[in-house]
Amino acid sequence: MTPDEEDISHQPIIEMEISSLSLSGSPRLAGADLVHVEAMVATQGELPPIVVHRPTMRVIDGAHRVHAALRRGEATIAGRFYDGPEDDAFVLSVWLNISHGLPLALADRKRAAERIAVSHPQWSDRRVAAVTGISPGTVADIRRRVAGTSARDSSRIGQDGRVRPLDCSAGRLLAGRLMSENPHLSLRQVAKAAAISPETARDVRNRLHSGADLVPTRRARDGAPATGTAPDREQHPLNLVRPGKRPEPVLDSSTVNRLMSDPALRYTDTGRNLLRLLSLHSRWAKEWEAIVDNVPPHCADVVADLARQLADLWSDFATRVGPGERMAS
Repeated sequence: MTPDEEDISHQPIIEMEISSLSLSGSPRLAGADLVHVEAMVATQGELPPIVVHRPTMRVIDGAHRVHAALRRGEATIAGRFYDGPEDDAFVLSVWLNISHGLPLALADRKRAAERIAVSHPQWSDRRVAAVTGISPGTVADIRRRVAGTSARDSSRIGQDGRVRPLDCSAGRLLAGRLMSENPHLSLRQVAKAAAISPETARDVRNRLHSGADLVPTRRARDGAPATGTAPDREQHPLNLVRPGKRPEPVLDSSTVNRLMSDPALRYTDTGRNLLRLLSLHSRWAKEWEAIVDNVPPHCADVVADLARQLADLWSDFATRVGPGERMAS
């Protein structure tokens, strides 16, 4: 639940005159879906309360319910007010329309991402993606297209509300110096001090050990060489390129089987939960290609984003349980 949505849930439900409401500014480019409206007309009982932007009386969430109420011949409808800025009202409208009811079409979500990238330029790609239901990579493409030649921000606000720099080169160099001068520091301590993610801190440590440059050279998405930093995952999640034959994912199922017989894991609730997760991945390791090839196109963006979020969770888990992290903590 977003903070704005939580605020709305505490607002009283009142009866609103339908004639006073505006249905303009909807994130649905094609307008109301008549089939969905007729399904609501046929529904028995009261419809859930709508959400209305009080300063403009624009319907933020519930346009189909308003159409259904009119078809029923009703003059009023139950609703709650939202008092925030108009740009935030649009963000809330998009969020509510992808979280329940009739989903927004992909074209609607992309157009919404364009508007939000302009109205909230300080938001990270992941934060815009979470609101609009598309992948962070797609948001990054949209941001480049709509931003044009405007000045590049030095930082963005992530989903957790934290401000993160787009250019992590300074943070990487600081992390390298901290690790060299204070080898006892944990990855999380270094990451916090250098304002980078724990995963970036791990990469810096690996580069220190291998003698590689702490600030890697990256390539622009159009293939042109570009020198710079590897940004924090919050702003630019990994983009996988899969030309031709894809490498088959490898998971050592024998290791998982050995863990299954470990009493320290088998006889505790947390251990059994961990084994279930590992077993699930092990069981489906050979099916990845079939799963990838059969994801419905209209779900691809959302599934890809969820997969990246799960990968980030496992990466953070690996960072926190790794021997180096635990010994240093």
